[in-house]
Amino acid sequence: MIKIKNLVHEYIRRDEDDNVVDIKKALDDVNIEVKKGEFVAILGHNGSGKSTLAKHINALLYPEEGQVIVDGLDASKEENLWKVRQRAGMVFQNPDNQIIGTMVEEDVGFGPENMGVPPEKIWERVEKSLKAVGMYQYRKKSPNKLSGGQKQRVAIAGVVAMHPKCIILDEATAMLDPGGRKEVLRAVRGLNQVEEVTILHITHYMEEVVHADKVFVMDKGKVAMAGTPREIFSRVEELQTLGLNVPQVTLLAHELRKAGLPVSKGILTGEELTRELLTIKAGR
Repeated sequence: MIKIKNLVHEYIRRDEDDNVVDIKKALDDVNIEVKKGEFVAILGHNGSGKSTLAKHINALLYPEEGQVIVDGLDASKEENLWKVRQRAGMVFQNPDNQIIGTMVEEDVGFGPENMGVPPEKIWERVEKSLKAVGMYQYRKKSPNKLSGGQKQRVAIAGVVAMHPKCIILDEATAMLDPGGRKEVLRAVRGLNQVEEVTILHITHYMEEVVHADKVFVMDKGKVAMAGTPREIFSRVEELQTLGLNVPQVTLLAHELRKAGLPVSKGILTGEELTRELLTIKAGR
């Protein structure tokens, strides 16, 4: 679905006389592959290059060096611009920046309408998209009356209505409370598992990536680590040196290992840790 090869991107700051005063390399020789239907998480502290990478996949930024291929389309070619954006939809951090309609169903139908979808097909898409994210019962509501989590699900429905093959969530849960984050993740996982939509989830909440198929960890514009969630979270101290935490249960298991208990590396859930501790107790 996505193939990124040797991608480089620099941000150049200039003074009032247009002289270059600073160059920051936001992406430095990044190589990533994502298969169709995968749920992929991208982690990294602020300034690691996560959002810059997302904008390349959605063709909001063009490669300065390297290549970005989205569903077989070269994202650097101008003639592919809208095709790439139709295939890879973006959900941003603040849903208020994406919601423009005065009614939920109008907002969700805005994208397909601009794509030239026939009116009868638009309402089919709106209905299906809202049902997919569990917001159909709110279709006649004003977005202003919704919670943060509900607004974000409407924003996702607006992207889904355009029938993308891939959805990129760029810190899409960052402004939500824990309940809102769970709502959004439940909706996204449903789209991934039922509709087989490829998901790229960019986040700094470690608990949100436990069920991902693959995890990439970025640091200083490079891919510092790659693997399954269990492989990544087995490397607690390496993550900490990159300025990242791990899920609380993983950290607890790590500390128990350091204290001498024979607990497995890469514990991801409370249930896993409970089973391990019960097995250890039974063995004694």
